[in-house]
Amino acid sequence: MIMKNRWHHKFCISILMLIVVFTVVSCSKTINTESDALKGYVKEHYSKKEVDIKMRDGVTLHTTIYAPKDTSKKYPIIMQRTPYSSKPYGANEFKEKIGPNIHMMQEGYIVVYQDVRGRWLSEGHYENMRAYLPNKTSEQDVDESSDTYDTIEWLVTNVENNNGNVGIWGISYPGYYSTYATVDAHPALKAASPQACIGDFFFDDFHHNGAYLLSYFRATSLFGTPRPNGDMPIDTAWYSLPKLPTEDQYQFFLDIGPLKNLDSYFEYETADTSRMAVEGQTDDFFWNELKEHPNYDQLWQSRGLIQHLKNVKSHVATMIVGGWFDAEDLYGPLQTYKNIEKYNKDNYNTIVVGPWDHGKWAKRAGRSTVGNYYFGDGISEFFQEQIETKFFNHFLKGSGDKNSGLPEAYVFDSGKKEWKQYDAWPPKGVTKRAMYLAKNQDLISELDVVEPITFVSDVTKPVPYSEDIKTVFTPRKYMTDDQRFAARRPDVLVFETDVLQEDLTLAGDILAKLKVATTGTAADWIVKIIDVHPAEQQTNEEMQDHLKMSNYHLMVRSEVMRGRFRNSFVHPEQFNPNEKTEVNITLQDVFHTIKKGHKLQVQVQSTWFPLIDLNPQTYVDNIFKAKKEDFKTQTHTVFTDSSIEFSVLE
Repeated sequence: MIMKNRWHHKFCISILMLIVVFTVVSCSKTINTESDALKGYVKEHYSKKEVDIKMRDGVTLHTTIYAPKDTSKKYPIIMQRTPYSSKPYGANEFKEKIGPNIHMMQEGYIVVYQDVRGRWLSEGHYENMRAYLPNKTSEQDVDESSDTYDTIEWLVTNVENNNGNVGIWGISYPGYYSTYATVDAHPALKAASPQACIGDFFFDDFHHNGAYLLSYFRATSLFGTPRPNGDMPIDTAWYSLPKLPTEDQYQFFLDIGPLKNLDSYFEYETADTSRMAVEGQTDDFFWNELKEHPNYDQLWQSRGLIQHLKNVKSHVATMIVGGWFDAEDLYGPLQTYKNIEKYNKDNYNTIVVGPWDHGKWAKRAGRSTVGNYYFGDGISEFFQEQIETKFFNHFLKGSGDKNSGLPEAYVFDSGKKEWKQYDAWPPKGVTKRAMYLAKNQDLISELDVVEPITFVSDVTKPVPYSEDIKTVFTPRKYMTDDQRFAARRPDVLVFETDVLQEDLTLAGDILAKLKVATTGTAADWIVKIIDVHPAEQQTNEEMQDHLKMSNYHLMVRSEVMRGRFRNSFVHPEQFNPNEKTEVNITLQDVFHTIKKGHKLQVQVQSTWFPLIDLNPQTYVDNIFKAKKEDFKTQTHTVFTDSSIEFSVLE
């Protein structure tokens, strides 16, 4: 009897283990199975039509329309305007997936893609972040707002079975065009979801607080190479990304030296180089713009969209989407949301921010991770079904009133790994709490004695942004990278609390109020906010082999300030050697709980290579034109009356 019970017990355990294994395997295959099942879905259920829509100035924009074959009812229009091509071209060539997500695709929408002015099969001249024209006096006064308006007018008039309601969405650059559509919007535009939307190239993508992002230099050709045949359409790529001779990105940029030595990577390789030469455009025009406009001058100011959001029309509901760990565009979503709130009090305007890198919410990945760090299962799928689809359905298919059932702020606590809903962002009840950078690596609540802490910033051995640097288009993984490698360097200052006895929830922006000095006349300042995990923390399966989650230093937020811009982005100024100087750095919002048993850490450094370019540490008018002899090793000082002001949710 005892033997039988033991056998029965072992049998039950074996069956249970098989069930668990089967469940895990099944879950891991869910996304692939779903993807396989959707192959051919668009072609089976949608018809496709390509048209060239004439704008008010006579330029035509190439537009692809996917309409449900079931014509027994009317559908709203959901559109995306893109500089990245509305491919595949041709009546018999179909995208595998259309619309913001598969739920909306299966429910039925008229889905429209358009090549923006000057790109691919659209006519006209392309301008990188075309300036908004608030006072249009003639049909020749065009911008992305007027192009969207004219497109919507044509669509609601000419596309059969549309219900008169239009929505727009897009991620990254298409997100920027989605924001643009809300300004002076067409009356039929009822809903817009700018996602990871660019807001201003001086503060996201190509710069952070005026510091040039070397990580983006390979993208310059993508955004800045004019078409070889001028304003005429082209259906193949006319640009090429610079090819680096090594996989060691850190060494490549270190060896090449000053930024001006990168000029050779932006010479045209087009069929019509003779015309380029005649017009004096012998190298990449956007690279030249970057070089010739190192400060926040009229060029950058005119292209920023954030300052024009007071003109967002009240009939357009907006849902801004971003990722807490988006290395490219977090400034844009946060500033877009906040400025619509600021200038348009009566508008329906919401924000969604999850534990994603750039655009990850549009994928159906099952396990949600950024780099080494795991946040949970089905987070993107939840967003697509319960937030994004619900938003568009309400405003394009439903009543369209302000009672959408969604909160003002749907935000993910990346420390507790859970969604929260608030009726404002930052949440009501947030207070400011200052902590001081003290001696002995302490991060303390009360100002102690004021003392200097010095370190040497060696321009020949700059601090890397990650210990895992490869030749990439733009890095993403580093946003959650383990920062132990940096904490162990002598040119990185570390300050941390004791082990927390209760949870500490950071919700909102962070302001670093540094008091610094340098032996030179120029310097960058980088501040990183770190969640130090306890020794007993379990390691997840995404972790790199050489790392463990035990004592993992999770970077929660980080930012750079190019010191010359500490008082003005328009008028740079040098440091006076050895003079104590205030440098304030606003870090983008976070929503992260440093849990009980963890420690809060702050790291301060002066190089972040090759994420950003190397500061010569000797003041020059234009770092893009700095010479090799301008780069000098200097000694920097951080004073212990420096503080970090956190937004804390009590």
